[in-house]
Amino acid sequence: MSQSTESTTESNPFTKPGFIIAAALVVALIAATIVIFLLPKGQGNAQPAPAPAESSSTSAVIPSAAAEAGNSVCGLPATSETALGTAPETKWELVGTMAAPTDPKVGPGKIDDQGIRSCFAHTPTGALYAAVNLWALGSDPSKEPAIAEQLAAKGPGRDAGMNAPPTTAPASTLKVQVAGFNVSYTANQAIVELAFKANNGGLASVRTTLLWQDGDWKGVVADSGKPLEEPRQIRDLSGFILWSGA
Repeated sequence: MSQSTESTTESNPFTKPGFIIAAALVVALIAATIVIFLLPKGQGNAQPAPAPAESSSTSAVIPSAAAEAGNSVCGLPATSETALGTAPETKWELVGTMAAPTDPKVGPGKIDDQGIRSCFAHTPTGALYAAVNLWALGSDPSKEPAIAEQLAAKGPGRDAGMNAPPTTAPASTLKVQVAGFNVSYTANQAIVELAFKANNGGLASVRTTLLWQDGDWKGVVADSGKPLEEPRQIRDLSGFILWSGA
């Protein structure tokens, strides 16, 4: 009996120090960002993304004519590539508290007077850069309304995010940086799974769904404007393409 109890305790990840560290990381990620662009509810971490027009959460964000034409709103190049199997060579800039990638041929092609970074190439690399820049912008709570207005796909979720009260993040010395990625890509939709590492060693991952809309990558949110899927803890970075700027 005691042996069985001991075995159960050892196999339970919720009792391990690694889970406690990862849980702190998840709290930090959620506190840092009100607009988290993830997979529609009920799909689970291992499921492929649904077609954008078929989900109630994305029914209002069907790609526009400009999106289907594939034209970048700021003239960045597009390619026919649909895969990204290696880490791109990247210049990194600190955005809020997170390092974000930048490249004149990939994006951001526009940075406005509020610091909102937009216009990314219609490519797998462009989608990756867009997702990381979204998260980096979210590390600054003061940018929440502008993030929702400019970077969320059109629909009720975007409106709800614009009207949401500001997030009050708890005081913390925890810093989070990108550590790896995977990209699933089609012409008008991309799913970018990012691995994050905290300065205390904790690891977590999130999947971000993007639509190509009005000549740029836009993040998909629930009709409520709330996250559709919380970050999940991961034990290590196996399965991810390693990539970091800090």
